[in-house]
Amino acid sequence: MGKQTLHLPLFETKEAKGKTIYKLFASTIFVGILLIWLYRLINMPSKGESGRLAWICMFLAEICFGFYWIITQSVRWNVIYTYPYKNRLSLRYEENLPDVDIFVCTADPIMEPPTMVINTILSVMPYNYPTQKLSIYLSDDGGSQYTFYALLEASQFSKYWIPFCKRFNVEPRSPAAYFQHDASNLNDKVFAQEWFNIKKLYEDMKSRIEASIENGSIPNEIKAQHKGFSEWNTKVTKQDHHSIVQILIDGRDHNMVDMDGNRLPTLVYMSREKKPNLPHNFKAGSMNSLIRVSSQISNAPIILNLDCDMYSNDPDAIRESLCFFMDENQGHKVAYVQYPQRYNNATKNDIYGNIARVTHEIELAGLGGYGAALYCGTGCLHRRESLCGRKFSEDQTFEWNNKLQEKSTYKTVEELEEASKVVANCSYEEGTQWGKQMGLLYGFPVEDIITGLTIQCRGWKSIYYKPSKPAFLGVAPTILDVALVQHKRWSEGMLQIFISKYCPFIYGHGKIKLGAQMGYCIYLLWAPLSVPTLTYVLVTSLSLLHGIPLFPEVNQLT
Repeated sequence: MGKQTLHLPLFETKEAKGKTIYKLFASTIFVGILLIWLYRLINMPSKGESGRLAWICMFLAEICFGFYWIITQSVRWNVIYTYPYKNRLSLRYEENLPDVDIFVCTADPIMEPPTMVINTILSVMPYNYPTQKLSIYLSDDGGSQYTFYALLEASQFSKYWIPFCKRFNVEPRSPAAYFQHDASNLNDKVFAQEWFNIKKLYEDMKSRIEASIENGSIPNEIKAQHKGFSEWNTKVTKQDHHSIVQILIDGRDHNMVDMDGNRLPTLVYMSREKKPNLPHNFKAGSMNSLIRVSSQISNAPIILNLDCDMYSNDPDAIRESLCFFMDENQGHKVAYVQYPQRYNNATKNDIYGNIARVTHEIELAGLGGYGAALYCGTGCLHRRESLCGRKFSEDQTFEWNNKLQEKSTYKTVEELEEASKVVANCSYEEGTQWGKQMGLLYGFPVEDIITGLTIQCRGWKSIYYKPSKPAFLGVAPTILDVALVQHKRWSEGMLQIFISKYCPFIYGHGKIKLGAQMGYCIYLLWAPLSVPTLTYVLVTSLSLLHGIPLFPEVNQLT
């Protein structure tokens, strides 16, 4: 490795092409907006004339549209793309790569079937990364023994799936997504035989899980295979149960190996305690419990969090992300790296706007240009310390070696499980800063957005990384009512942030750049923007019916 390579950055940023041309174009739009406002003022009907109220409503709506357009320019004038160099990372730090904890959250075994959940789990277990440095945690807020059983089955199947993926470099590494491929293209006899064997193992596992769910019970001979099933009794319900933590694969154990004799990643099932009379704070509460439980077991300095319906599509995603954290010049400033949300089931015409091309390719990249990339709740890698409330300081140093895991080597699995159950109890957070200054914030339906904002206001930078190959693929709503409920939740939650003390113009004043404050408001003002939109639609229609002119006639423009 040459000296020149040692000094090259692990990532670089580049401005989007056509920036100057776009600014000229935007300037003409701004002039047009000013002329529209001027036209309304000059031609406003006098007091007592018919149509005056309609003109006032139109003028107010157009002012709202104009100011919202100005806000959007804060990110469209500053589009920045990032490019990591994973080969340089390997050359410098291959022997000192940090441990990574992967959090997967599920809440309902009906809406989120266990077979879908374990496909996400199985997609991250074969990452192109040292398996002894990976720990995967599943948070099951539904407290379902069927989800636990599915994870137990996945732990056994992973002994075959991980070596198969790495031996043949197969992609994607979600079994369900991978086995959708047509088997008629398998020409290599050795690979074809392996393909059919692994597929049969997967189909058998899937059948056993689905049969148990359909029958409404798990066979006693299966329950006898693992002590974890004893956690479920007649008193356990979705909204009322004790803490359950089960280490299904202990990554410290050199005897826990796959079929090729290689170490397996740690695999943990967690269902935090729930009580009907105590708030559970939804996904934020689940994530905070995961942070604490993982601190007892692996305590990795880097955390990847995923929704259970968003599987990993790129086995090198972790390595690429670490380029941002471990860069010698800028890495110490980075709190998290956010990937765009991509879907494998978007409809042909994308009638529900799931692809959101402008948002993902322009606006979020523009916010990233200010070092203020949005935290979107999934597909995000965090620095544990920043997520736990630490403020940024230029003179701070970071240790990538995990000293706590060395200490935990002397603890038994049972001791780790018992210690973890304590921090997953409802009472643990009482009188603490969890949900306020530590972990994800409570009290907002969009806990991810507000958490990202508070992290940035503590001095950290965040990066938006959009690779050419999607790092994660999820399931988008394909039914109108589901899409409406989702957008309603987002809009209401973000408006709640805007009218709270966390309004970016107030909370972020002097802490993040003005462009970032404006960029946040593009999304925080989604809900109130519906008012001028509805006004514009109704006023123009009613004015047409009553013969009230609102726009200049053609002969007035010539």
